[in-house]
Amino acid sequence: MKERNISRRSFLKRLGGGAVATSALLAACKGGASQPTSPAEPPAEGMTMRVNPNTGDRVSLLGYGMMRLPEVQGQKLKEGQEPDFDQDMINRQVDYAIAHGVNYFDTSPAYCRGLSERCTGIALARHPRDTYYIATKLSNFAPDTWPAAASKKMFETSLRELQVDYVDYLLLHGVGMGGMDDLHRRYLDNGILDWLVEQKTAGRIRNLGFSYHGDVAVFDTLLQWHDEGRYHWDFVQVELNYLDWEYANEINESNTDAVYLYGELHKRGIPAVIMEPLLGGRLANVPENVVAKMKSRDAQASVASWAFRFAGTPEGVLTVLSGMTYMEHLRDNLRTYMPLKPLSEEEKEFLYEVADDIFNLNTIPCNDCKYCMPCPYGLNIPAIFVHYNKCIKEGNIPNERMDEEYWRQRRAFLVGYDRSVPRLRQADHCIGCGECVSHCPQGIDIPAEMQRIDEFVEELKRSEK
Repeated sequence: MKERNISRRSFLKRLGGGAVATSALLAACKGGASQPTSPAEPPAEGMTMRVNPNTGDRVSLLGYGMMRLPEVQGQKLKEGQEPDFDQDMINRQVDYAIAHGVNYFDTSPAYCRGLSERCTGIALARHPRDTYYIATKLSNFAPDTWPAAASKKMFETSLRELQVDYVDYLLLHGVGMGGMDDLHRRYLDNGILDWLVEQKTAGRIRNLGFSYHGDVAVFDTLLQWHDEGRYHWDFVQVELNYLDWEYANEINESNTDAVYLYGELHKRGIPAVIMEPLLGGRLANVPENVVAKMKSRDAQASVASWAFRFAGTPEGVLTVLSGMTYMEHLRDNLRTYMPLKPLSEEEKEFLYEVADDIFNLNTIPCNDCKYCMPCPYGLNIPAIFVHYNKCIKEGNIPNERMDEEYWRQRRAFLVGYDRSVPRLRQADHCIGCGECVSHCPQGIDIPAEMQRIDEFVEELKRSEK
């Protein structure tokens, strides 16, 4: 992997070569907070647009990821019950996004407990069909969806849920997870990839591409097929942010550094759709010392805006997806891209230094994507990892009992754990079945991490003054 990577220094000029230098109004926000707090409205117009060379589509640089939709607040829930999604709020946020130039909406049959496409369809059907682009995926992860009839049914269901006759951008979802064997089972042996090409010819799919996680051999093979003319990829969705640029493979050896992924697409002229610019919020919730470092460079810029500028700067990036649960997230991201102010060479170097700081925290690389859910034994896997990472960032991981901070940190960790994760859904209920592992885009050994966290929690509980 490292032999393939383009060196960072030699690659810097290519990173921003084609971006147009324009000014941006960047919003202030409370350092390290998950929700920006600036009341400033984004401008009425000025969204940075990128052109898809395959179709001429003018696509907003900010894409709306319909993966983390807002939920109804204040519902009285029974044990294990999940809150409903707030369709009124989804409608309001989609309306606001469209009014400010956002026209790319990304969803999947697998998102939001299987309800994302329905919620997205309801919100978008209230607008003229030619004012937005819909991206969805053939998310046939489960073996019972591998037969051709089942995969075709999934595609037809997507059209029905989205209330459309065609999809603008259709992706093979998460190729690389499961390696070449799963690629063959999901898309080749059953003839589904050839069937999708037929649907594109028939006009039911306008652009065909794939999203990538996992085995780089799959990524390389699909691009080789593109070079040979076996299959043409109109776009490819990859994870790109300033931490994954050179650290993805070091964080987890099953991941691929973004510098390589982007470089392979860019040299072929394949438009790149960017996912996880904030790593599931991790790059918006950085430790206070990192917040202070960023604020010393630009006191008015939100922490998240740095990551979005990094993701939007490279030439050939078509759109950058953001799962905007709150209106505050949407407003902050709009300010960053209305219009984009591309990163300077000096600013890129600054973010690489920030990446060094974050990498050295040794957090669990969970993006809270919830692909591992539901757990057959009821664990809330993402919530466990989120709490653990939060405690690392806030300095609430107790180490030595002789440390004067030990008892405060111990209480903060244990009390926060019980508040964040119901006891029946905590790590001690993991039996190590491993069903979650193949679904994790980050390649985390989830059972091993659950055991480690459980042992850590038990050690804290046994310790007494």
